[in-house]
Parts: sequence; structure tokens; C-alpha cells
Amino acid sequence: MTGPLARADRRLAILDGAARAFVLDGYTATSMEEVAAASGITKLIVYRHFDSKEALYRAVLERVHQRLTEEFREGLHLGPEGIVRSMLAVAREHPEGVRLLWRHAARESAFAGYADELREHALAVSRLLLEPYVEPAMREWAAQTCVGYLVEAILAWLDQGDPAHDERLVIFASDALRGAVSAWVSAAPVGTSVLEP
Repeated sequence: MTGPLARADRRLAILDGAARAFVLDGYTATSMEEVAAASGITKLIVYRHFDSKEALYRAVLERVHQRLTEEFREGLHLGPEGIVRSMLAVAREHPEGVRLLWRHAARESAFAGYADELREHALAVSRLLLEPYVEPAMREWAAQTCVGYLVEAILAWLDQGDPAHDERLVIFASDALRGAVSAWVSAAPVGTSVLEP
């Protein structure tokens, strides 16, 4: 960093650094000194913004959770492409935070509620979208499958995908969701394309 940051910017820098540090070593093994180093500031400054490591971890999760909720609301009406694009936008904006929320927090009993809440919200939307297409006996399985696929697709793309080809991911993942739902259709209305926006 080349100069003093405004308080709000410093807080964001701490959240970004903390996400990097927590993803690298996990919650328990990460010290506030490591968070400070990853943020490019002193431990004293970190404690001026967050009174504990737990509060900091929660703030990282809340930030990503909020952004995913905002983007998801914006993209939902655009069908599968909008949903995939909204999740990918947040993943590009906060890659370590997304990894932390979807991969790591679920394994930390103190923080699993964040991942569970987000997953349950995604499942509720998935159930609603699948209702016209998938018979009730299979709907919960289909909703779980769609959400699980999309989360893993985004995480795998963060690890392996080229940002220059993000739009290809949107197309591939959207087509995969449509293809799966097409295979599960029990009684789609005549003339209706599966999961059109």
C-alpha cells in the first residue's frame, strides 16, 4: 500500500487479507499477525477494526454472503445464465471469501450457519424454479443436485478456469443445468422451454 487508507478502505483491505490468510491455513491455525501481514498493515490496526479473530472471520463471511444475495436477486430473473453469472461475479470479486464461505466455513462448527443459511436460500429458490418441471417425489433431490453442481462448478472454475473465458463457463453451466432439468421433466407445459427466464 502506498499511503494511508481511509477507515472504510482499510477495513476492506483487512477483510481481503483475512480471507486470503484463512483460506491458506484455516481458522484455527491463522493468527491475527498473519491476517495483518496479508492485509499489509499492523496487528494493532486489525484490532482497531475487529476485536477478535472470530469477529473478523464472521465479517468476511457476512460480506460475501451479502454480495451473493445481492447479485443473486439481480440475476434470478435472467434464468440460469443470470444465476451463474451472478455467482461468478461475486467469486471473481471475492475469490477467497467465496472459497471460505462454501468450502471452509461449513466445516467449522462456529461458522457453519453462514454456509447453511446461504445453501438453504439457494435450495428454496431451486425448489421453486423446479416446481413446474420435476415431480414432487424427485424435487428435493433435483434441487440439491442443481445447487451442489453450481457451487462446485464455480469453485472448480475459480481453481482451474481462465477469467478470459468466464462467459464460456456461464454458457456451459447454464446448458448443463437445462440439460439436467430436461432429463427430469415429468410434465412440462406444452411449448415451454425448460428454465427459460
